[in-house]
Amino acid sequence: MALPAWLQPRYRKNTYLFIYYLFQFCGHSWIFTNMTVRFFSFGEDSMVDTFYAIGLVMRLCQSISLLELLHICVGIDPNRLLPRLLQLTERIVILFVVITSQEEVQEKHVVCVLFIFWNLLDMVRYTYSMLSVVGISYAVLTWLSQTLWMPIYPLCVLAEALAIYQSLPYFESFGTYSTKLPFDLPIYFPYVLKIYLMMLFIGMYYTYGHLYSERRDVLRVFPFKKKKM
Repeated sequence: MALPAWLQPRYRKNTYLFIYYLFQFCGHSWIFTNMTVRFFSFGEDSMVDTFYAIGLVMRLCQSISLLELLHICVGIDPNRLLPRLLQLTERIVILFVVITSQEEVQEKHVVCVLFIFWNLLDMVRYTYSMLSVVGISYAVLTWLSQTLWMPIYPLCVLAEALAIYQSLPYFESFGTYSTKLPFDLPIYFPYVLKIYLMMLFIGMYYTYGHLYSERRDVLRVFPFKKKKM
């Protein structure tokens, strides 16, 4: 006897993924809308307290996004693990280690710029993923989701690098995360950030190549209809 549609594993998987993508879309849309309204209401002054206004929701969305690694591991997401791991690691390190731990960095304009880039990419990506789960596809949305990252992702990495650079004096002054391991082995955290800064660009090169290859494969099997003359 066949199971009802709502009990079939594929249906449950798609329902779960749709709810997950919908939640992320709503979260990032709220952040982007909030930032836009605040900018038009208060101008450049709104950039200073961006983190205080939307930082909690941003941290919530980024924390939940770690589930995407689990999705890949259990096989419900066909994406490759390493590229997604690198992308999530970038954001977690910048958001939780660099920005959240240093109140002075939270007031920098680069935080507002970085949040705009992140949310632009995520709103499009989660919209595309959400509709794909239920079998809906639009040529324009497909093209946008596979193309928008090309100019914005490198800008994200540059903004992340700037955030790290601007945070170094505060990590040096306050000694945040700097400690000593057993046998008097010191860890000077600004050095760790400088090493990570170099790795950030190496990771960008790898991730960019992967995303470009993925874009080529997706657009190859998603032909755009040309208008007949």
